[in-house]
Amino acid sequence: MKVLKFGGTSVGSAENIKTLLSILAQEKLQSNPVVVLSAMSGVTNLLTDMAEKAERGEDYDASLKEIEAKHFAVIRALLPAAAQNPVFTRLKIFFNELEDLLQAVTNLRELSLQTKDQILSYGERCSSFMIAHIASQQFAEALYVNGSELIKTDSNFGQAKVDTELTEMLINDFYQANSTKVLFVTGFIASNSAGRVTTLGRGGSDYTAAVWGAALTAEEIQIWTDVNGMMTADPRIVKKAFSLPELSYTEAMELSYFGAKVIYPPTMIPAFMKKIPIVIKNTFEPDFTGTYIKSDVKTSSLPIKGISSIDHISIINLTGSGMVGKAGFSGRLFSLLSREQINVVLITQSSSEHSITFAVKPTDAGQAISLIKKEFELELDANKLALPEVENNLAVLAIVGENMKRTPGMSGRLFNALGRNGINVRAIAQGSSEYNISVIISASDLSKAVNAVHDAFFTDLKRTLNIFCLGTGNIGKTLFNQLKEQMPFLAENNDLQVKVAGISNTRKMIFNTDGLSLEGWEDELNVNGEQADLAGFVARMKALNLPNCVFVDNTAAEAPIEFYQGIFESSISVVTCNKKGNSAGYAQYKSFKDTARKFGVDFYYETNVGAGLPIIRTLKELMMSGDKVARIEAILSGTISYIFNNFKGEAGFYETVKEAQDLGYTEPDPRDDLNGKDFMRKMLILARDAGYPLEAENVKIDNILPEACLKADTVEDFYTELKNNAAYFEDLKNRAASEGKVLRYIGKLEDGDVEISLQMVDDSHPFYMLSGSDNIISFTTDRYKSRPLVVKGPGAGAEVTAAGVFADIINVGSLS
Repeated sequence: MKVLKFGGTSVGSAENIKTLLSILAQEKLQSNPVVVLSAMSGVTNLLTDMAEKAERGEDYDASLKEIEAKHFAVIRALLPAAAQNPVFTRLKIFFNELEDLLQAVTNLRELSLQTKDQILSYGERCSSFMIAHIASQQFAEALYVNGSELIKTDSNFGQAKVDTELTEMLINDFYQANSTKVLFVTGFIASNSAGRVTTLGRGGSDYTAAVWGAALTAEEIQIWTDVNGMMTADPRIVKKAFSLPELSYTEAMELSYFGAKVIYPPTMIPAFMKKIPIVIKNTFEPDFTGTYIKSDVKTSSLPIKGISSIDHISIINLTGSGMVGKAGFSGRLFSLLSREQINVVLITQSSSEHSITFAVKPTDAGQAISLIKKEFELELDANKLALPEVENNLAVLAIVGENMKRTPGMSGRLFNALGRNGINVRAIAQGSSEYNISVIISASDLSKAVNAVHDAFFTDLKRTLNIFCLGTGNIGKTLFNQLKEQMPFLAENNDLQVKVAGISNTRKMIFNTDGLSLEGWEDELNVNGEQADLAGFVARMKALNLPNCVFVDNTAAEAPIEFYQGIFESSISVVTCNKKGNSAGYAQYKSFKDTARKFGVDFYYETNVGAGLPIIRTLKELMMSGDKVARIEAILSGTISYIFNNFKGEAGFYETVKEAQDLGYTEPDPRDDLNGKDFMRKMLILARDAGYPLEAENVKIDNILPEACLKADTVEDFYTELKNNAAYFEDLKNRAASEGKVLRYIGKLEDGDVEISLQMVDDSHPFYMLSGSDNIISFTTDRYKSRPLVVKGPGAGAEVTAAGVFADIINVGSLS
């Protein structure tokens, strides 16, 4: 036989009770189950509230009427009219008794634990009596059982301890006498030797089911609730959490102790003692297998089974020389707390014995401090102990699993995930069994921490990046299109999910922690976005505190640069195509790099130099692999590349520049390209990445243009001067042609010196065959000495630049 327990949600409405009865009908085909029932959802809270109002002398009639209405509505919905009166009558008696009790509390202005237990018992008594009679329409042998008559406890009201031997005898005798019936038993309630009602505390109905199951040596105990079993994490926090098929008793207890609310740890003890499996099932998805908690679990491939947490914790720190080598100090401290019923959640002590840190509920912290001051008054007066310190607004996160003791690197993976996301660990505890590693962190970081750790351990799931994008111009729009098209591929082949959590331009900004749709993002931004504010955008990104967060700067503006430092310090990675930050003062460049490294985040800017070309990455990997760079030569301006690749034959320099402008390759004033300053910024960034602490003034630039062209007042005057200096350019072209060479505007880094100059190169040079507006760069190194390593391709344009930003984004957090 089996014991089936149904929670408050499962009995919370007429529709849910019908589902419960259909589950019982299936189960009854195999054997007569014992059914343990909770109060209807919300009723226990209402009863508690009513009792406290009565103690204060406040009116509770509305709540009493609400409870009555809740039960009577179910009776009218599920029982034929002829069968309703006996149930109404019995329930009315229950409600009258309840009202009398509440009136007595009001008169005395006193609510003892004994009286409170009696008041709370009506929740289970009403629901169980009602459901038993509804079930009798389908199962003639249905029988209502007042569980308080069979489960015997001590007189610790509110948290009574079961007399196991007497209880098992009473249950067995009762079951033998009624073995042909379907028993509907009240959960949560019991009674002492005097027959006074007691309650079994939090999770009491689950405990009732376990007590009955153990007494009758049941085949299994089923806990029917509103979730699909025990999950890898709280699904309200981690959207990717999934159900676990099975857990050992130890794993389930560890997860439950640290906040997994599906089942309460003491519930499992009676089942554990007799090795009876507990199955967590979902009333609303009865065909789902749920989670089996048992002793003989199969070996799992998962490194951990789950992540649990307690979101409101305080820690107390005790330090002082009076603890060092002092035998019995810890025993004295924790015996004191135990006597006063203060539960210690976690303990950690330094190996020097100079300090002890322990965690308690915030409501117990003040009392604990008072007790410590009183108990250790002499030590405090003698300065052998410092005054105890309390830290509030903390949370506990625990990873749990039996595989942890067989798998090296578990702690490293945990702390790496926390560290990368800027989560400070205040205390650590791990038992010698290695089933559990617990850390105390700031409560405000809990959601981010649980998501980050879940991503780190359950690598079969998709890693999630939360990106905040600044700039919706050509590059921004193209990036969103590329992301939208590539999402399925990333999910299937790279186990990666990229969520755009925020978008801003100079007009509007919008946020969505679940990810903005890339189908209609532009309309959503324009219609639903709020007034743009760069400082506000960055502040909101920090405040949302999402895991694996990336700030993406798709602008060419100065303003975002000033926020980079604070973004790194908030443990947020930066991906940028904006070269102004890295090409400003060297001190700023170094500060960005050092801060990103210090806070364990990434700073990627591949597109600063060659749009989508892998130039920065290639240089980094050459240096990391131990290769020594002797010389770098590059053409890093698509505009200048186009002009000199087409300035040949009969083409004049004026006509070539004008054609480049007409095709959109140049800025509105072509001198902004031809003066070499943008090229200089790119070479400066390359030199810095190669290890040279250079400033802009250290880069030597040879002007392409004669002085008269540079000093022309307007663009029109500039073109006039180009015509006037045609002979100068023709002479350059002809001289190169006569020597079998071509003109190229080349940047060179060698021995820490950077220069950009117009050169004539022959067909032995890798830049000789350059065409169109391509960029090219050659690395001459110890390994690539006779034949340099060459990277060549488009160095400008929205598609390739967005692709470079995209590549940087998906590399955030990767080992590469």
